[in-house]
Amino acid sequence: MLSRPAHAGQLEEPLADSVRTALSSAIRNSAPPVPEFRDTESKLAYFRWLSTMSAKLRRRKTELQERKEFLQTVWYESRRAGLETSLVLGLIQVESAFRKFAVSSVGARGYMQVMPFWSRLIGDGDPGKLFHMQTNIRFGCVILRHYLDRERGDRFMALGRYNGSRGRAEYPNAVFAAEKNWEWADTPPVPLASPDPRRPPERVLGGP
Repeated sequence: MLSRPAHAGQLEEPLADSVRTALSSAIRNSAPPVPEFRDTESKLAYFRWLSTMSAKLRRRKTELQERKEFLQTVWYESRRAGLETSLVLGLIQVESAFRKFAVSSVGARGYMQVMPFWSRLIGDGDPGKLFHMQTNIRFGCVILRHYLDRERGDRFMALGRYNGSRGRAEYPNAVFAAEKNWEWADTPPVPLASPDPRRPPERVLGGP
């Protein structure tokens, strides 16, 4: 999985009071990212996803528990923000190469390379918290959702805003390429065939 450092960062722009309030609300609630499932099959699908992604991430994060907590947080926060998990993982790959304490040349921090000014605009003013895993991923997902809404769902333009390079192809294309590493199609195990009650039992060799 190739990645490259992303040297640009989000640009500080004036926010309408309603937008600021909505974004502030979206990053509140630091409850642990515990997945909830509507049924057993959804839960099993999640565990299949977790197993597949954990195997792919093993080279980047060698500790099983660390991989599990990271992937669980990405899964939770991406869905909370209405984002594709593969897109968020692709963005993290490009932005930080999965390094929790990454800092860019312009000061962007953590997994999703969140610029410190966001802590002042919509957080509690402490940029140090951007190195906390869930805080960083929540900020990143909420900010990306904000940019997607501003660009009316245009992922190319929204990613450009995220990187501070709106309209240029290099960064969005890098994220789209990385996203392919994390795309996942569920293939549930095929259940064993049930015996056909209309079919006579097979004779066992050596039987009567």
